[in-house]
Parts: sequence; C-alpha cells; structure tokens
Amino acid sequence: MVRVTDENLRQLNVVNVELRAFPLHKNAIGQIAFNEDASTVVQTPFSGRVTRVLAKIGDDIKRGDPLFEIDSPEVVQAQTDLIAALHSLDKAKSALFSAQRQAERQTRLIKDKATSQREVDQALNDQAAAESEFKTAEGTLTFARNRLRVIIGRDQAEVDRLESTRVVNPLITINSPIDGTVIARKVGPGQYVRADVADALYSIADLSTMWLKANVPEIDAPLIRIGQEIEVKVAALPNRIFRAHVIAIGAASDSTTRRVVVRSEVPNPDRVLKSEMFAIFKIAIGDSEPSPSVPSSAVIWEGEKATVWSEREPLLFERRVIKAGLEQDGRTEVRDGLQAGDRVIARGAIFVQNESQQ
Repeated sequence: MVRVTDENLRQLNVVNVELRAFPLHKNAIGQIAFNEDASTVVQTPFSGRVTRVLAKIGDDIKRGDPLFEIDSPEVVQAQTDLIAALHSLDKAKSALFSAQRQAERQTRLIKDKATSQREVDQALNDQAAAESEFKTAEGTLTFARNRLRVIIGRDQAEVDRLESTRVVNPLITINSPIDGTVIARKVGPGQYVRADVADALYSIADLSTMWLKANVPEIDAPLIRIGQEIEVKVAALPNRIFRAHVIAIGAASDSTTRRVVVRSEVPNPDRVLKSEMFAIFKIAIGDSEPSPSVPSSAVIWEGEKATVWSEREPLLFERRVIKAGLEQDGRTEVRDGLQAGDRVIARGAIFVQNESQQ
C-alpha cells in the first residue's frame, strides 16, 4: 500500500470503475473500390472518327454534359433516311391529293352520266391506293424520326432542325449518362471507334461514396449481417477512421483462400479514399454484457501481470492484481479483481508505482 499527501493527490486523477460493454470484434483485410452502383462506362453506339474530345480525366461532369464528338457515316445515313422519308411523304401527300380530286371529279361526272362506272371505280381504287401509300410514308417517317432520336441520340430540337432545313449534320456529341467524375478515358482526337468493340471509351464514377471489398474468413461470415456498422482504416491514412455499413455478403466462398467477399459502402465526402487502396475493417460480432472497466492509463503491466492502484481509504491506495480483458476506445475491460464503483488512479498511476518501490 502507498499513502499519499494532499499535495500528491492533486496531481493524481482518481476515477470510478465503470460498467462498459466490450463487444467482440473481427478484423478483415480488403481494398477500396469504386461504387459500382454509382459508376458506368461509356461506349459509342455507332462507328466513326472522333473529331473532338471534350472531357478530360478528373473532370467533374453532370448528366448530359458532352464527352466527345464523332463524325459517323451511320449518323449521316440516319439523317439521309429521314430526309428521304420526308420527300416520300410529300410525294405521297401530293399523289393522295391528286387521287382525291380525280375521284371527286369522276363522282360528279357519273351523276351527269358524263363518264362510265368503270372510270369511277378506277378513280376510287387509285384514291385507296394513294391513301395506303400515304400511311406507309407516315410510318416510315415515324421510324426514321425514332431511329434518329432514340438510337442515334439526336434530341428533338435537332430532329426539328433537320426536318425544317433538310441539311445533314455528320457530327454528333456523346453525352454523359450520369453525374460524376471522369476516372478513365481511352479515346483521342482522330481515333476511329467502332460500335462492335466492347472497350469502354470513358469511365465515370460518383466519388462521394466508395466500396470496401473485404475478404472475410468463411468461419466468420455467418456472424456478419447486412446493415452492420464497421470501422474502416486505410493504410495510406493511418490517423483516420471511416464509418461504413455492410451492404452485401458474397454468396460463395473462394475455393483457394476459403474467404467470402463482404462489400461495404464508405462515405467519401472529401475524396481522400482512392480505388485499390489497402484497407482493414473491424466489425462487432454479437452482443456483450457490460463489465467493469478502467481507463487504460490506470493499468500497469509487468510482463503478463496487470495491476492497478485502488483506493482503500482517502489518501491510501492498494496495489491490486487484475485480470485484464479487451481494450477499446482507451478503456480496458477488468474480468476479475475490481467491481463497479471501486476507485482507481488513472493519471499518475506510474508515480504511485514508483513511490511504492522506494
């Protein structure tokens, strides 16, 4: 035991032993990756030569912003087909108008017995044929409009311009389908691109959230549930802890490593997390009963033996051996040797230890 003076006591910090829960944690290693639910690749829907590249790697873009411009024969053909459909419709409309006038004329003449029934029937047949041709021309025009707007990607304003001026524009702009950041680009000015090649020309991702793909031993996989909160530490940022939630657990275990992929979504508002960074996550497994705990600074280790200085009475402290358990958030679990409500020295325990050895 060690008795201290009032002056010594002012330099010490005596605290109560408190009940705290110390849940069991499991660790696993993994890598940071782009959030695949908020990223996409951009390919060209048709072949042609790139005339301009508008978006560069690292650019923040909005949905609909231009990425690159392409000169494509397929675009020209689609516009030419629309113009041809317009000409066909004009021709069919003119033929229908003429056939209707001829049918009306023959109908009036038959009333005055100035023509034969055969001529009337022929005029009516010609009118029916002209109406059929007109409807066919309308359908062809609708198809040409939809192909230009849906497949080629021209907006309605461009379609209206083409119908009004009937002047072909061979250039078309490929736009971003989502908000995000350009993370990869595999196209340059003058490059010929093909629609039948699967290579992505652009990759775009929303970097406000990232994925952690961790490899969990299959023996621990049943203990993990979707929605559980985890702590993530990245080797490149050792002083930061990121909070995340489990969003998916793999359906199969790797036959070689015997590990299951657990995927978590990590907020990344300041964009310090980068794809392929090495990371470790810690997850609490199951529930735990509260147990006595002390500040870790109160525990003095001598090899494998842990001791604390417990208050026996005012100014009198007793050296007590404890069985230390888990250490979390600056506190140490006491499995034996102390009870809740006991008082121990936190700051200054080493000073009292030195006093006891003199």
